[in-house]
Amino acid sequence: MYEGGDLIVYGRTGIWEVTEITTLKMDGVPKDKLYYILRPVREKRGKVFTPVDNEKIVMRRVISKEEAEELIREIPQIEGLWIGSEKQREEKYKECMKSCKCAEWVRIIKTLYQRKMSRLKQGKKITATDERYLRMAEGNLYSELSIALGIPESGMEAYITNQINETEEPVLC
Repeated sequence: MYEGGDLIVYGRTGIWEVTEITTLKMDGVPKDKLYYILRPVREKRGKVFTPVDNEKIVMRRVISKEEAEELIREIPQIEGLWIGSEKQREEKYKECMKSCKCAEWVRIIKTLYQRKMSRLKQGKKITATDERYLRMAEGNLYSELSIALGIPESGMEAYITNQINETEEPVLC
């Protein structure tokens, strides 16, 4: 169970702060059922009421600074997704996004970056579906890493690139 002030990933909707745990005084709602009141971190307006025992939507704590640093170190070893059919590809993207796992978002980003480069070499643009999932995966990953590491989201891509370049072993000739 989370407490007031905890930052959590709430499904595919991003990072939310638990502002309160309470019961709801509404007709048809059990008086003893507990709900989280969540506020989006990116926006100061809006809130969501979700049952504490909600099993339909993934809820988990934002990763720690140590976990974020470890994830960044592991990025070079994380495999991309290789799926032949366009329909299967989008289904796999949806599955990875729905998992709410940072490593799965990395897999999407790596795959789509490679697809984008390949298509550009062929004189083609990135598909609208690929672009949409790339933006979603980057947005989710960068916002969570930004919070965990205390680095502005706008600088996250450069930070990750620098960290990976610093840790790569030099190739001996």
